[in-house]
Amino acid sequence: MNQAEAAILTLLAERDIGATICPSDVARRIDPDKWRDRMTEVHSAVDCLHARERITLSWKGEAMTKRSG
Repeated sequence: MNQAEAAILTLLAERDIGATICPSDVARRIDPDKWRDRMTEVHSAVDCLHARERITLSWKGEAMTKRSG
């Protein structure tokens, strides 16, 4: 598990069941000063965790089958 994957799972564990996080929250957790530079890494981690069925994806409350973009 890489740093971004660990940060995703940690942030989710800190929230209520069913709560969501934004990828930018993860990037800010990893690198508060240069978080924008970490977004590609975070999106890759999201894709990997979703493929392994560790997380689900949603947009505006609607379930998604894959990350757009």
